[in-house]
Amino acid sequence: MHRSAPLLLSLLRIMAAASFFTHGTMKLFSWPAPFEYPMNALLYVAGFLEVVGGLLLIIGLLSLPVAFVLSGLMAFAYFMVRAGGGFFPVLNHGEAAMLYCFVFLYIAAAGPGSPSLDAMTANSRQVHQADAA
Repeated sequence: MHRSAPLLLSLLRIMAAASFFTHGTMKLFSWPAPFEYPMNALLYVAGFLEVVGGLLLIIGLLSLPVAFVLSGLMAFAYFMVRAGGGFFPVLNHGEAAMLYCFVFLYIAAAGPGSPSLDAMTANSRQVHQADAA
């Protein structure tokens, strides 16, 4: 299993980002279903970050800063919306925000995994540096 860790990290990144992306498309485009709450400026910003950040993480581009920003977005969302409903995420319905927060924080620390544009550009830079040397 240890050998497949970079691939599994990429799978975690892609699946979490794809799911996260749909939260933004619901807010901004009413797809795959209409967003059930009235929109305000904070929700438009969140929707934008969810769509753009989700897409960037799906392809693995700028993964470290994007995942860090999205982790912060979810921490902010948890404390703004859910934490007032009690301490336990299972009771305040904040499990998704908490999990996204820590999954994205892990990706920000661990990197995107091997199949990603970030990994491909890093490999390309290493080859060019080796050719120049």
